[in-house]
Amino acid sequence: MTNPVTDAVAGQLSFFTRRGDDLVPTPLACSMWSEDQLHGVALSGALAWAAERGLAAAGRTDLRPARWAVDLFRPARMVPCTLTAEVEREGRRICLVDVILSQDGERVARGTATFLKPSANTEGEVWAPSERPVPPPADVVPPATEPRPPYVRSSAGWSQDFLEHQNADRKTSWSTAVPVVAGEPVTGFQAAAATADGASMVVNWGSRGVEHINTDITMTLAREPEGVEIGLLATDRVEHDGIAVGTAAMFDRRGPLGTVIVAALANARRTVDLGSVTYTDDGRRETR
Repeated sequence: MTNPVTDAVAGQLSFFTRRGDDLVPTPLACSMWSEDQLHGVALSGALAWAAERGLAAAGRTDLRPARWAVDLFRPARMVPCTLTAEVEREGRRICLVDVILSQDGERVARGTATFLKPSANTEGEVWAPSERPVPPPADVVPPATEPRPPYVRSSAGWSQDFLEHQNADRKTSWSTAVPVVAGEPVTGFQAAAATADGASMVVNWGSRGVEHINTDITMTLAREPEGVEIGLLATDRVEHDGIAVGTAAMFDRRGPLGTVIVAALANARRTVDLGSVTYTDDGRRETR
């Protein structure tokens, strides 16, 4: 779960600052699960940042991200993060990069990126769904490049009032990506990878809040987003014996981007009650 509370770091909102080779979390990276826990949006963004650096070190400027998988081994704390990237396989049309995020010498999370070489589309006809997710109307949610609390749609329509959406309805979110590292522009891949963790909120947010915590993220991309605004639409959810699997469609103002799948564990003893908080225009969180 992400905490949209904002924080000014060197004149810019970001999840991390640089300290040598490490990334140091800012308050914006703090989870709503715990005051000493990083949320998955920041974690996935940091891993993607390192994966891109690994690809650049390999000299591959001809590839783009197609798949992103994150395993969250244990809760990450609000302490410096060390990231190491390694190219696992490289070919003419593919490159696989593994990234490990460690804290105090312990492995906390892993990201695996598959980068592929684009080419021309084939000429054969293949099935595709006729209905696609659509972004919120510009007159309701004006286009933006600066971070802001996410908009959500359920039966109540698009709004930033989370209490309106604390229900059992199907949900859609619309987020503006936060820069991962202070002083560095967020890339399309970083924006998508970070936003992908929000699929857990979209598929697991119900009438009593968010009662599940995701253990992983799997994102596929046919293309990178245009800009930093990204939407997620819940498309499927299955739960049995406290294990939930949810799928969301990812899209931007141009159209569909790919999909996100998350697995989650029941966490009812530490429910995040989104209906009990509101956010001001500058991102400060207030309790109702």
